[in-house]
Amino acid sequence: MNKYSIQSFIQETAQDETKNDFFQLESPHMLELNISNQTVMLKKGAMVAYAGNIKFEREGMLSKGIGNLIKKTVSGEGTTMMKTSGTGRVYAADFEKRVRILYLENESINVNGNDILAHEQSVASEVKMMKSVAGIMGGGLFQARLSGTGHIAITTHGNPMTLIVKPGQPIYTDPNATVAWSGNLTPTMKTDISFKTFIGRGSGESFQMMFEGEGWVIIQPCEEVYGSPQ
Repeated sequence: MNKYSIQSFIQETAQDETKNDFFQLESPHMLELNISNQTVMLKKGAMVAYAGNIKFEREGMLSKGIGNLIKKTVSGEGTTMMKTSGTGRVYAADFEKRVRILYLENESINVNGNDILAHEQSVASEVKMMKSVAGIMGGGLFQARLSGTGHIAITTHGNPMTLIVKPGQPIYTDPNATVAWSGNLTPTMKTDISFKTFIGRGSGESFQMMFEGEGWVIIQPCEEVYGSPQ
């Protein structure tokens, strides 16, 4: 068989039907959900294909309420989720970002709203805004607190790196490169105004997220611009 034949291409790229985990990676950039009379919350627009009897229902923001609708209107960053239920396979991706599956065991994680791809219905979600960022980032930086027990899938531009936060040794990160952090950490904002930053930024301000205490922070090698098309 010619290595460039259509049959060779199909063999190389065909989905792996031997694995049927609830949450699994079909490729580094593709999430596969094997649903059997179950429900998953999936990022709106992330579904690229499905097979079986699957129903999609728009759920609004990660957590319900008029406050979340206002947040989305102000910042353009709100993540709309779809209630995905039934029996079959669902394939999901988000602009070719890398997908990582995590399993929460009665614990919590804070995730940048743009970086949540999916989570089990058993995992509770609550959208929050960092109030200290409201006057800096045109409405604020939105994060989702995911807690409970179950699978979640997050996305990153490129390979993520985890920074360990130790007492007395704060970690500073670029908000646009910050993906997630441990549930016990509450970041604050550090603003630096100088002649140098004034030349480099129209607003004259540079700012970072500051993490103090004991925990971890996941960053990505890319500054994702909030409010870009999703």
